[in-house]
Amino acid sequence: MTEIEKKAYIFGGILTLANRLQVLGDKLDENVTLKQWLLIAVISKFGRPSPTISEVAEMIGNSRQNVKKMALILERQGFFSLMKDDDDARIFRIHLTPKCMTYFQSRSEKEVQFMDALFDAFDENLTDGLYEGVRKLADNVIRMENAHDEEERG
Repeated sequence: MTEIEKKAYIFGGILTLANRLQVLGDKLDENVTLKQWLLIAVISKFGRPSPTISEVAEMIGNSRQNVKKMALILERQGFFSLMKDDDDARIFRIHLTPKCMTYFQSRSEKEVQFMDALFDAFDENLTDGLYEGVRKLADNVIRMENAHDEEERG
């Protein structure tokens, strides 16, 4: 297989795996989709102050509108509280509720089992290599996005 064929296989594989992982992850919990789980995970790692909808959208590579839509659903479920920023009333900050924290603590063992099964037969070297490869791909995507944005601005 040539280098370009390998790159095309990896690219197609990532897209296919993303779809399959989403379907598999959605089956993990009937109350929270995989995308909602990612949103909650990112917010829980954000620290203080609680992030804005726009900040979270940028971090997960999604539109502000999609993040707001998910946030409103999670707010109705009692997992989020959307609060206006103290300094700018146009900005909403996302706060995780105690219900959210308790809920995800209760399913942490299930998440560990999911990750263990997903990475079954991976040794430390394979995990490290994949981790570094994904990080480099993410860096390249960010670089390409920035170049595209600069091109559009002229």
